[in-house]
Amino acid sequence: MSTSNRKNSPQNKAIARVVYSEFGSAATQNSEALERPIAELPPNQQNLRVQASRKGRKGKTVTVITGFQAKPETLADLLKQLKAQCGAGGTLKDNEIEIQGDHGQKLVQILIQMGYKAKVSGG
Repeated sequence: MSTSNRKNSPQNKAIARVVYSEFGSAATQNSEALERPIAELPPNQQNLRVQASRKGRKGKTVTVITGFQAKPETLADLLKQLKAQCGAGGTLKDNEIEIQGDHGQKLVQILIQMGYKAKVSGG
């Protein structure tokens, strides 16, 4: 009975023991220094691929746009515009934009009007 009281005591929960830390404590780490810089290319220098995919999505079709070399903030703004143009939902995953539904041709036209080099990839 006394062993269970010691395990659940507030003193043991408050102590965060670090046995080994290679790069110093978490409080002294600068997360901005560890991030890789992303080269922001202008739209006319980016080669984008637009592809419809159903893999890993339980049979639901999504249109995936890959090949971006831009900051996440820029991609989030572009995602919002593309979702509004297609009238569909979507998300941003690993510098790829996913738009729900099969909107390949429509997205290629929109991206070309915005100044991007875009092609339909796959069948």
